[in-house]
Amino acid sequence: MAKCKTDCIERPLSLAFEKLGCVVGRHPCVFLLLSLYVAAALGAGFVFLQEREANDIEDQFTPINGPAKLERAIVVENFPQSEEFSELRLASEGTYASLIITDLQGENILTEAAFNEIIEIDRQVKSIMTRNTFENLCAKTKGRCIPNAILDIINYNATEMLSSNITYPIYNNIFLGTTIGGVKLNSSELTSARAVRLFYFLDEKKTKETPYWLDGFVKLLSNSTEQKTVHVSYFTSISRQNEFENNSDSIIPLFAVTYVLAITISVLSCLRLDCVRTKVWVAALGVVSAGMAVLASFGLLMFCGMPFAMTVQTAPFLILGVGVDDMFIMISCWQKTEVDKDVEVRLAETYKEAGVSITITTLTDVLAFYVGLATPFRSVQSFCLYTSTALLFCFIFNITFFGACLALNGRREKGNRHWLTCMKVPEATGDGTGCCVGGAYDEDTHKEFEMPMDSFFKNYYGPFLTRAWVKTLVCLIYAGYLAVSIYGCFQIQEGLDVKNLAEDGSYVGSYYDKEDEFFSAFGPNVMLVIKDEDFQYWNTTARKSLDLCLEKFQNLSMADSGILHVSWLSAYMTFGLNAGFDLDNETQFKSHLTAFLTQFGFSQDVNFTNNQIHASRMFIQTANIRTSLDEKNMLNAFRETAEICGKLQTPIDLIVYHPSFIYFDQFAVIISNTIQNLVVATVAMLVISLLLIPNPLCSLWVTFSIASVIVGVAGFMALWDVSLDAVSMIILVICIGFSVDFSAHISYAFVSSEKSSANEKAMDAINKLGYPIIQGAVSTIAGVVVLAAAKSYIFRTFFKIMFLVILFGALHGIIFIPVFLTFLDTCSNSHEKNKENLPEHSDTSERKVKAIVIQNDWSVDPDCY
Repeated sequence: MAKCKTDCIERPLSLAFEKLGCVVGRHPCVFLLLSLYVAAALGAGFVFLQEREANDIEDQFTPINGPAKLERAIVVENFPQSEEFSELRLASEGTYASLIITDLQGENILTEAAFNEIIEIDRQVKSIMTRNTFENLCAKTKGRCIPNAILDIINYNATEMLSSNITYPIYNNIFLGTTIGGVKLNSSELTSARAVRLFYFLDEKKTKETPYWLDGFVKLLSNSTEQKTVHVSYFTSISRQNEFENNSDSIIPLFAVTYVLAITISVLSCLRLDCVRTKVWVAALGVVSAGMAVLASFGLLMFCGMPFAMTVQTAPFLILGVGVDDMFIMISCWQKTEVDKDVEVRLAETYKEAGVSITITTLTDVLAFYVGLATPFRSVQSFCLYTSTALLFCFIFNITFFGACLALNGRREKGNRHWLTCMKVPEATGDGTGCCVGGAYDEDTHKEFEMPMDSFFKNYYGPFLTRAWVKTLVCLIYAGYLAVSIYGCFQIQEGLDVKNLAEDGSYVGSYYDKEDEFFSAFGPNVMLVIKDEDFQYWNTTARKSLDLCLEKFQNLSMADSGILHVSWLSAYMTFGLNAGFDLDNETQFKSHLTAFLTQFGFSQDVNFTNNQIHASRMFIQTANIRTSLDEKNMLNAFRETAEICGKLQTPIDLIVYHPSFIYFDQFAVIISNTIQNLVVATVAMLVISLLLIPNPLCSLWVTFSIASVIVGVAGFMALWDVSLDAVSMIILVICIGFSVDFSAHISYAFVSSEKSSANEKAMDAINKLGYPIIQGAVSTIAGVVVLAAAKSYIFRTFFKIMFLVILFGALHGIIFIPVFLTFLDTCSNSHEKNKENLPEHSDTSERKVKAIVIQNDWSVDPDCY
């Protein structure tokens, strides 16, 4: 029954491709010119490239509708930006420039000599003049630019540095944890520090002028000579975005290298010494076909207004490799047709066999990408949409443009013309070759002679792999592979570190490295927002619940117990007690509130309008948030505690927020979303393999292979210093499609083989698919290998995981799966039973999926004669 179902799907598809091949073979110039016209017309969409670019880091690399974005909306609504600037109360990262200054020798920075230079640097920064001065652009409080606390403490006089007794992390109610780093203390008094950080905050409302000042800041610091005693790292609030957008400039030259590399590999793999039978031009035009697919698909989507994210720039490298892979299938099938038949007949036979193959390959790959569209990251969605569309165009141009090229080349071969000059040459006899003779073929089969690699897999590799001791060794190697992979899976890190979005060697990376080294002792100051309009702050019972809630936050391991939370309510209760007010009375509580908030600087913490408190906020300082795991644990702990507060006797309806939570939200969805996508894609591939392979148990082996490749890629990527993030998640989903390409096809070739024993079936499958698997793997890796030289983490990550996907997929296809299938007697037995009930020429229903031997006894469309 399974066999019948497979034939019901394959046979009509094969016949349809046969008809198409006949038409293309008869009218190659029409299909050639039509394909070129379509590619050129759709490629005009690239004029919209600049408008379609979507490189905003927050928009592309944080979850769509992530909780922190909704929390930020609540904060912005209830606490609009005040004229009085407060870094603590920012709903965003703010607009600023920053310096991290360290001693050149890595020693104490709190010296007179160092601070003489620091004060001079500060003076130069404040003297930057672009379209406006710093004094006019700076963020102000009480009419004064926000000062740097450490310079204020010494009154901008370096000689006072030695005489100042500075307590840490709090000095005169000023928090110094983000200003001084790498400290040594005597009790709570500073004795030395290794880094000082200065901030220069600008007015966020002056959006037209501040970018020019920030650019001037970067130019000043990048052009300044090294100081005598200190080293300066610098950063601005727009640096990360600017550096991220500059990544694309470094990738363009690599695409040219990839294109040349793909053509070279394609030509070499299809090269023959026979000057007629060589496929030099066909191979080169196959690469052109893949390039046309990128041009047409990207242009079409740009016409349609689809966003073009940075991650999409890796897609052409992948498309080039995959497109060339399909070309190898068609060339291989062409070479197995009889050379003395008409060109349209040979092309019809080629399409009948190769058409099913590349359709299945395209279907599995495109399905894998479409699954990725369900992810909550716009960068992933954009990549999947562009890549899946490009793969579809690859398929279309392969059966139109490349098929036409194959037909024209067939006419040249039919006329026994030289591949370069197109001049007629004498026909070769036997397997003789030379520059003046050509067109040799096997006179017994009337087909082209086998490629040397085909003979290697048939005569040497297949027999070697099926020896008992080799199969035992393969099982041991697989056990080691699985053990290392599983170990690696437990080492995997989550989340995209924003510093990796800048190029290697960028000043942004240097700044982040210094920040991690010296300023990781304290984490973000988290905002607790009570959004319940009906909360009765004057009620003793309600306040006790709130105090209990705050105590739970303060007792968290990642909260700094040495620094009390910032609470307007605690300060108000103390103020009321000292002033003799009865703040347990609603009327008195509200009547004195406005004056208190204004006098003590808490006016931005309470939304008190129309005599009602609509929302209020307090702050908890975190500590020791050093790694992505710490960030994840901190975010989860704060949100879980907020939920607990909502279940107290007097519920506290609150949210927790900090601008960095926008990026931390990826931790909440990255693993669950990756698993969800992998499961959905695996189930889809299982359904396809059940339709493709006439044996359910072998389909389960394919599913096992998919799982095995995923585990291997996930494990080894962790050991290769790659985190699970929006970029790597894309490739993990892709690896399902590629692992199906390898494992499903080798499994199908095994169960479809007419050989009697399991070992012979394995050798037969390897003979038919070994070289095409190698060709496909090499071409795909060649498409992405130049990305290893990229200066960007995104592009290098794409190469690393793609390399692992193809490597492990190919290893499963030509080593592990063939060996494991020899242990599966069920496949052999079921096929033998089916074979007894089939007509004598049962090979007419056989469909090989990659470069499969074409049988001589099937009926070609009579219209092709």
